[in-house]
Amino acid sequence: MNTEFDYDVLIVGSGFGGSVSALRLAEKGWKVGVLEMGRRLTTEDFEAAAHSNRALTWMPALGMTGFFAQEVFRHVAILRGIGVGGGSNVYGAVLLEPKEAFYRDPAWVGLNADWRAELAPHYETARRMLGIGDNPYRGIQDQWLEQAAERLGAAHTFGPVPQGIFFGSPEWKSPDPYFNGKGPERQGCTQCGRCFTGCAYGAKNSLDKNYLYFAEQAGVRVMPERKVTHIEPLAAGGYRLHLQHPWDKGLSYAPLTARQVILAAGALGTQEILFASRDLYRTLPNVSPALGEHVRTNSEALVGILSRDPDVDVTKGAAISTHFYADDKTHLTQNRLPPSYGLMKFYMVPMVDDNNPARRALRTLWAYLRHPFNAFRVYFARNWYKRTTYLTVMQHADNELRFSFGRTLLRGFRHALKSELAKGGRTPSFLPQANAAARAVAEASNGIPQNMIVESLGNMSVTAHILGGAVIAAAPADGVIDSNHEVFGYPGLYVVDGAAIPANVGVNPSLTITAMAERFAAKFPARVDAMAAVTADEERNLTRFMPAVTL
Repeated sequence: MNTEFDYDVLIVGSGFGGSVSALRLAEKGWKVGVLEMGRRLTTEDFEAAAHSNRALTWMPALGMTGFFAQEVFRHVAILRGIGVGGGSNVYGAVLLEPKEAFYRDPAWVGLNADWRAELAPHYETARRMLGIGDNPYRGIQDQWLEQAAERLGAAHTFGPVPQGIFFGSPEWKSPDPYFNGKGPERQGCTQCGRCFTGCAYGAKNSLDKNYLYFAEQAGVRVMPERKVTHIEPLAAGGYRLHLQHPWDKGLSYAPLTARQVILAAGALGTQEILFASRDLYRTLPNVSPALGEHVRTNSEALVGILSRDPDVDVTKGAAISTHFYADDKTHLTQNRLPPSYGLMKFYMVPMVDDNNPARRALRTLWAYLRHPFNAFRVYFARNWYKRTTYLTVMQHADNELRFSFGRTLLRGFRHALKSELAKGGRTPSFLPQANAAARAVAEASNGIPQNMIVESLGNMSVTAHILGGAVIAAAPADGVIDSNHEVFGYPGLYVVDGAAIPANVGVNPSLTITAMAERFAAKFPARVDAMAAVTADEERNLTRFMPAVTL
């Protein structure tokens, strides 16, 4: 190794893109380090987060160092996970491949005539590594969703979601069922409905159970509680990463150097680092002017339904277990909520249909005035989280926002990301398909359909699947990275996460991000001197989790 560098490769972020890259590049002989802004989480953290909003929430400025962030911008509210394992700690483990329209989207079809064929083997690897299977359990919430699909003429599309959860016995720990016994012991799903606050039982196939687990066995060093402020190119090649502690200003870290750097901090984190490096610290002045463009929300909406039955309990099951397609571009899943999500009742308002934002806001306020009892009783509902069904509605549709960077009131006049309207169709704050589905579930469950307050009164989009901002493109005028994920103008600097995706996926994007990261890593060269030095036995051990292996 060149001793001038601390690492051959430094990866910023430990979510899907970062974890895949860490394992695969370590297998290819590189010395790899992973920098993660959040904490390394424990079973006790997950148990606490299921019941305590404070334990769950990431808001360091207010002393909360959990792992679930809710970030509000002028035009969008974004939910994301922060911690070792990234979004896999808080996701519902839904592993869906998008429809054909995603691969043919004009945003990137010019780079490859057949993205589906190109990504197919990498999707297969991702499925094996993430342990995909169908959820065998169906509860009352799933029955309601099926009835809603029937009401909407979409019963033929209803079914269990492909899911990364171990559905073995919940009564005892079992030897690793996915990697020929070489992975961690696992306990089966208890159907507790708390996937969004981390799995305290170890049933969910979060990244610490697969990619990160094997990456650390291969020698990757994961360094939590490190926030990268900016990246500085070195005169002789390589990069220096400047660090700070995310909340403890009394702690300081020396910069780290690497021959190559992979940004995988999520769509928000990656954009923030690139913007700060280009515009604030001016260490990467030649990053494309397309940075911040083509930000996608997966054309998403969240709607809720509160059952009028105070004794109903919908929480038994995985957080997400069934889904259907309302039309050729609109996908829906149901969501069960944990106790710590109780404050979300105050995010909800009476359901109103109107494409005009101002009129919709007025009609929402009028609903409070006209029927105050009906409007306010949801805030005092007993067992609210047990009675509530959320629907996540996603679309493959051409709409977008853009981000810029500068001082903003929403961040205390600090330099930070700022949302702006894009030239094309803006991301939606109202989806008719979402409201129709919510009303159909309400009919099935004798429930009250509701919208999100930030959508109805704030004309804001809401998403748990933010994408884009540093997208793949043919030239710097159109995006930030090339088809090999390398930042234009900066050799050895890459973006491998949701920020790279130029179009709305239309379904939960974790499998797609994983597949694209596998594609990137497959193209990344092996470290020749390291690979030549290992014996045949060592080489077999080094590559035992490569895609060709039968798992």
